Amino acid sequence: MTDNEILTLMRDTPPQGQKALFDKYYRYVYTIVQRILRGFGSPDDCDECTIDVFASVMMKLKGAEIGALNSYIGAAARNAAISMRRKLAAKTGLNDPIDDENMAEIAEDTDVAAEAEKNELSEQLLNCISELGYPDSVIIIQKYYYSRSSKEIAEMTGLNAAGVRVRCGRAMKRLKKLLEENGITL
Repeated sequence: MTDNEILTLMRDTPPQGQKALFDKYYRYVYTIVQRILRGFGSPDDCDECTIDVFASVMMKLKGAEIGALNSYIGAAARNAAISMRRKLAAKTGLNDPIDDENMAEIAEDTDVAAEAEKNELSEQLLNCISELGYPDSVIIIQKYYYSRSSKEIAEMTGLNAAGVRVRCGRAMKRLKKLLEENGITL
């Protein structure tokens, strides 16, 4: 089902449109949320945030003109997950500023600069992957981050396994070009 068909259903018969939206984008939203909340929240927190994203998107889609539904939902998922991550970090104290006492806890063999550079590189890579759009970004993340098979990814995206393999190859070429354009070397 296309995004325009989903938006039409949302306008004409909201329950069917909401179901179609949820069915098409659930795994995409959950993947984004899970990536951002990793290390801060439980699977229940990921589920709660994912549901919050859909509730928010469904409320805002009523009567709104949205260009690219995939981008809109991805941004909503990212923003909601970041917000929840901040709340969870504040609750657990993980976002305390580093002071002299905390500095002693950092292992002597930890290369903080290298870790920071690695995290920045990962963030840039994920930004380039998200620029690929749906379903290419989902295919890349599921294949190379979660080590899922083409068959499993096909079930998530609604494509067939051969289509996933073809799209993956093309998406990798586009990703390589995006990385080169942004001056990112791996």
